[in-house]
Amino acid sequence: MQLKAAKQQIKRLKAQLTAALSTIDELRASADTDFLLGILNRRGFQRELDRAVAYIKRYGATGALIMIDVDRLKPINDRFGHAAGDEVLKAVVAEMLRQVRASDVLARLGGDEFVLLLWNLSEADAHAKADTLENGVDALRFQFSGESAQAGISTGVAMLGPQSDAREAMAAADRAMYARKLVRRRLAAEAAESAAQEVATR
Repeated sequence: MQLKAAKQQIKRLKAQLTAALSTIDELRASADTDFLLGILNRRGFQRELDRAVAYIKRYGATGALIMIDVDRLKPINDRFGHAAGDEVLKAVVAEMLRQVRASDVLARLGGDEFVLLLWNLSEADAHAKADTLENGVDALRFQFSGESAQAGISTGVAMLGPQSDAREAMAAADRAMYARKLVRRRLAAEAAESAAQEVATR
């Protein structure tokens, strides 16, 4: 009887341990995931990036980082509220995920800043992917309180190779993104000025 009771106790303890380990895995996953968008957060992405850089150094693989900043989100938040801003972020993320492979990693670093880790592609392909992402998000249209709104993204690319440092690559992609943002602002201003002049001459 004592042996049978001991076996049952061991069985119960194993079940409790399994449940506890499952809970730990769930907590770890939630700690690494952005609760609003369901993608990795900064912490989760840093772990993935460190793994990627270690793999690239060991096996001579290639990769790319695309830093992404959502344009015109603050005016949407200010005019229509943060619920509208959240809707924009969800649509932007859905569009970006539609454009990338299952092996690529998209993460939210915070606020309106995102990063994409891509595997095994050339620098030309990485820049082409960045252009595709910008064009896809630029085409999105939103309606809030009977008014139309449009967001966008600015991207910056940095390549990953056997000599890459994760922190330096992130900084390089960030610098490239801010340079691209300035270009996009200038192009938008020029387009608006041209449209205004066309209306004035009619």
